Amino acid sequence: MAGKRNSWIENVLHRRALARWSTAARQAESADLTELRQQRHWARQLKGRLDHLIHVADGRLALPRIGSNAFNRPGGTLWSWRPQLWRGPISPRGIVAASNKTPLGDEVTLYHDCEISELTMRQIRNTREEDLAPFALRMDVFRFDGSFLSLVLDFPPDAVMGMQRRHLIRLAATIEAEKNVEVFGRLNIKHGPNTEQVVLEIPVNQKESVVEFDLAYLELNEKRIEKIWLDLIFEGPEMNQITMRDLTFCRYPRAEL
Repeated sequence: MAGKRNSWIENVLHRRALARWSTAARQAESADLTELRQQRHWARQLKGRLDHLIHVADGRLALPRIGSNAFNRPGGTLWSWRPQLWRGPISPRGIVAASNKTPLGDEVTLYHDCEISELTMRQIRNTREEDLAPFALRMDVFRFDGSFLSLVLDFPPDAVMGMQRRHLIRLAATIEAEKNVEVFGRLNIKHGPNTEQVVLEIPVNQKESVVEFDLAYLELNEKRIEKIWLDLIFEGPEMNQITMRDLTFCRYPRAEL
């Protein structure tokens, strides 16, 4: 009963406050300037708090839910990962004139060699029905005077646990671009003093692009694998808007013949 009574009281107070501000808005044209100045001060204070509430509520109530790690995993998957940038909010959410070695959260870093950066990066909320990742990364590239542009994704330490040459690493990506752009994924695996690399092209503007890095062709010392990371390389990105809706990884054994 107490809960219902409190809810009734809150509704009454809300209706009175709404009526009060509705009256103030209607009378603003003819109100006394001293009174209008005070109302403006109160309204700005209230607006700031309401804007913050609406922003947080939109983020929490929109689908997919923040923190979601739901995505398709092949049978026999031993390890899977969606980087934090696509799972939850990062700070800052946007960067203008992004410089070389700019971090985007804790796991992604931007690299380029432009003398004058005309790169804008921002994290946006995914709200489409087909989206599984809560967030996306949007990159606006204007004039580009450099020779390379890449995002480096540092895999978590557990990515290398139990890794063997008979395993495949699957990358599933949803990448959209206003203009044609070539995107490559270069997988790097450090074992002892050596680093092995595999490069595959990632198709753009598809519902989901899937590529598999086959470790069988690498001269890996399985007992000395220390670190793994991916370079996401963009060829010819000038005057383009590129949106990475989702990026996920899985590791699983190759099917035995």
